Amino acid sequence: MIVLLFILWVIFNGKITTEIVVLGIIFSLLVTVFSQKFFYHESRGTKHVVKETLMTIMYFGVLIIEILKANFAVLSIMLSKEIEIEPCFCYFTTDLKNPIHRILLANSITLTPGTITVELSDKGVYKVHCLDKSFAPGMDDSIFVKMLRKMEEL
Repeated sequence: MIVLLFILWVIFNGKITTEIVVLGIIFSLLVTVFSQKFFYHESRGTKHVVKETLMTIMYFGVLIIEILKANFAVLSIMLSKEIEIEPCFCYFTTDLKNPIHRILLANSITLTPGTITVELSDKGVYKVHCLDKSFAPGMDDSIFVKMLRKMEEL
């Protein structure tokens, strides 16, 4: 992993100098140590880490698509003269057990235009402010929740 990170570092910098090589080696080592300490679990093995990584990449791909879709929904509300905006608060509970997944869900909701996670309780209750009440239905069983459940099952 160190070699791959170092190669990416050099490619992204576009040239090779002494400073770039030294910093590349240092950052590659730091990122590798950090990721092994926090993301690699000895008992699960490499196969599990690969699945987890692929699911995470898929999650962020879906997040980007949902952000784009929400941008168009908010844009249509802003440009329409007929639509009456009705902001509301939405409460829902998830069965996500992993605190990191709960926080990731809250941040994903906030990143999606038209919604902001206002509060997240220890029991998994979310309080979300929606720009329009049409954004509220289905939040408790959204694509984000489904994907995070699959990630917890790994």
